[in-house]
Amino acid sequence: MSSFPLNAPQQDAVNTIDRPCLVLAGAGSGKTRVITAKIAHLIGSGYEARQIAALTFTNKAASEMKERADGLLKTEGKSARGLVVSTFHSLGVRLLRAEGEHIGLKPSFSILDSSDAYGILQEALATTDKKQIKAVQNQISLWKNGLVDPDAANDAARSEEEIIAARAFRSYDATLRAYQAVDFDDLIRLPVRLFTEHHDRLVHWQGRLRYLLVDEYQDTNACQYALMKLLARRPGSAGAFTAVGDDDQSIYAWRGASIENITQLEKDWPQLKVIKLEQNYRSSQRILAAANSVISHNPKVYEKKLWSDHGLGDPISLKVYETDEDEAKEIALRLIGHKFERRATFRDYAVLYRSNHQARVIEQALRNEKIPYVLSGGQSFFERAEIKDLTSYLRLMANGDDDPAFIRAITTPKRGIGPTTLEALGAYAGERKVSMFEAAFLPGAHDRLGRKLDDIRDFGEFINRVTYRAERETGEEAVGALVLELLKAIEYEAWLYDQHDQRAAQNKWSNVLEFVEWIKKRAAEDEFHKPRTLIEVAQTVALISMMDNKDSEADAVRLSTLHASKGLEYPHVFLVGVEEGLLPHTRPDDAGEDEAEGVARIEEERRLMYVGITRAQRSLHVSLCRRRKRGRGKQSQAINCEPSRFINEMGLDAPQQQRKPEEKPDSRAMFANLKAMLGK
Repeated sequence: MSSFPLNAPQQDAVNTIDRPCLVLAGAGSGKTRVITAKIAHLIGSGYEARQIAALTFTNKAASEMKERADGLLKTEGKSARGLVVSTFHSLGVRLLRAEGEHIGLKPSFSILDSSDAYGILQEALATTDKKQIKAVQNQISLWKNGLVDPDAANDAARSEEEIIAARAFRSYDATLRAYQAVDFDDLIRLPVRLFTEHHDRLVHWQGRLRYLLVDEYQDTNACQYALMKLLARRPGSAGAFTAVGDDDQSIYAWRGASIENITQLEKDWPQLKVIKLEQNYRSSQRILAAANSVISHNPKVYEKKLWSDHGLGDPISLKVYETDEDEAKEIALRLIGHKFERRATFRDYAVLYRSNHQARVIEQALRNEKIPYVLSGGQSFFERAEIKDLTSYLRLMANGDDDPAFIRAITTPKRGIGPTTLEALGAYAGERKVSMFEAAFLPGAHDRLGRKLDDIRDFGEFINRVTYRAERETGEEAVGALVLELLKAIEYEAWLYDQHDQRAAQNKWSNVLEFVEWIKKRAAEDEFHKPRTLIEVAQTVALISMMDNKDSEADAVRLSTLHASKGLEYPHVFLVGVEEGLLPHTRPDDAGEDEAEGVARIEEERRLMYVGITRAQRSLHVSLCRRRKRGRGKQSQAINCEPSRFINEMGLDAPQQQRKPEEKPDSRAMFANLKAMLGK
């Protein structure tokens, strides 16, 4: 927590607790500081820590906020015991574990990840067309986030694609209920349904969570706002919440976020107080002037203008390159020179781009110059096969009805139980309307499976023995020892070495051991300082999108999409590919959009540009190409590019088509001189 005093609007936001409050927090304006200070103020005003919930969107943001709140409360001699600082989805899990029985869920329900959901939809659609499956998966997610159930989706479907998706939605929903499973969208949708149908449970939780603080409010979807509204509309209260957000940073409409939630607040809460945080503590005035200039071209929900007392700062550089390869090479060289001149570190730099495919050529250029880098949006630790193997066992122990987990666990390592056997077991389970795990122990199973049933039951009994201990043994050492015993019993390390060459097997086993350490850490204690069992840890695994970022402290350049960079900041930013068609981004199917859709798309792309600009603290380097390769290999072709409209909107002079600038020899010469100086 900074020792600097809060500025006047920040202090006003902290002090306002007698009416609903919307804090419009511009980029870099200290919103996390306001939220943590408000938590302390609420506790000082008579709220218990356990009655306060601060909600955000990522585990990293929740962890940082919890750490800062704990630190501030400790310095003020207050207790943070019971304080809820979590993601919306983590709160949803807590609500469903406690109350899910009222809507037909056991406390041990499973949380399916995206790949599990994909597999169920693939079966429902009876296709291997990845594009179609992903499109249907996305449509179902949007329906759920909009509080549209399968029947309503079916009634509203008009096009052939919508009708197919609605039919798949109904099948998918039935399968999840049969598995006693939920997906990520259900973690918000089902609590809304619970509170809508069971008023007594809503009253209970309104009393339990008496004040809500919602971070990144502009990223909420209809479902999240509905949950917030239900909890915050406590009897006798004008509205016990503070929403902190920035309409200028609303960049997630494609996944259901609704900027209209900001305007909706004044309609739903007549006593709403709106407070603007416009002082930026991150960037120089030149950078903020460019950001203000760009975003001024969007219609405003609330007018605001960022300012800073950090001084004018470096001029924003604008470079034009002939090709994307030239752009990448020159950025690598300019970065080395800039780092040397500023006595900076590699971690002070970020290269930001609109689309993931732009990273490939930049990575190559950085590797050529031996510049260390970290790529955002890479494979999640939990997406690695060896981690999913182990989590399938954990999920199965937590919920015997979880058929996807059962199938993965019983076949990894191989036990001589093949697809034919599993298909027969699945058919029998379907007839008896039970899970595959339960079906294996029914009297009639032997007639279907014969001798193979003994192997399946041996596996089931093994899982039951481990589960018995997993439900009872608590704490870091006991849980860690149990997981290692499980791995030894299934001979997982030996199986890895049988399946992979030595180096790959070593890496995979190292990841498994790292996961065991993560499990031990999670088992140490929960937010109520109570040691956890392995089952309790298993129920949180699906909520974690990544391990604690091991690379966060590495001295390396950050490569990131603009979307993934939101919430982060860097001393020096290279913003690449600022061209029409790329930023703002256009897709082939955009040609069919109507005028209103086109305007909304450009406005969101402009907000994305604003986010990119405001990641920079001291220097911002904008670049574009005249020609850029599209496609890969023999299919690739160079297309002509036009400067993005956002360049003029920043107040920079968009370059005209002209001869290639003579930059490369100068950059090479500069780099050679630097190497010579370093050699001396």
